[in-house]
Amino acid sequence: MIGEVTVPGIPVATVARLPSYLRALRDLVARGVEKTSSVELAELSGVGPAQLRKDLSFLGSFGTRGVGYDVGSLAQYIADALGLADEHRIAIVGIGSLGHALANYSGYSQRGFHLAALLDASPDVVGRDVAGIVVEHVDALEDVVAREGVSIVVLATPAAHAQAVATRVVAAGVKEILNFAPRALQVPTDVDVRGVDVGSELQILAFHSQARALAEASAQS
Repeated sequence: MIGEVTVPGIPVATVARLPSYLRALRDLVARGVEKTSSVELAELSGVGPAQLRKDLSFLGSFGTRGVGYDVGSLAQYIADALGLADEHRIAIVGIGSLGHALANYSGYSQRGFHLAALLDASPDVVGRDVAGIVVEHVDALEDVVAREGVSIVVLATPAAHAQAVATRVVAAGVKEILNFAPRALQVPTDVDVRGVDVGSELQILAFHSQARALAEASAQS
């Protein structure tokens, strides 16, 4: 059974794990599974059962002892908590190699998003059709945001241009930015920025690899 929602009080770390739970639940729905346990859902999501139950407790009361979770209902509830009840319209700025890859991602619609616009500054790219969308010049950013009802902008620009574009994005009224440029952005406190720095993530993995090698060497000595 589902209880009262407590979305405003959800910790950031819990919000970061909700998409994994939703992906696992939707996979179960696709397989025709109607019920799941915290153990199974946790394993599919890559977390421990206790962590899963704690995370779900921030959303409300779920499941029935001995019966488990209703897969479809829980998936819908998490989707609603993530704000996916309404479709979010996305614009990608920067259509280089990364921008092309992001534009051709096939999972937007299944996750509650619609790719509405692509923008770039290069005359070699502007006017080209990418993923069924004609690339527009970044000079038209504000007009495109208004025309397409864009609520999320993905920045895939070179680092040197990211801040200038972000400033214009914010001025156009967009409050959500996914930043792939390897630099921190200065934005107002009411604007949410999620940074994806591939280089930093690889460095973190290198750290863990080194730590594991040192631990193994220490154990063998």
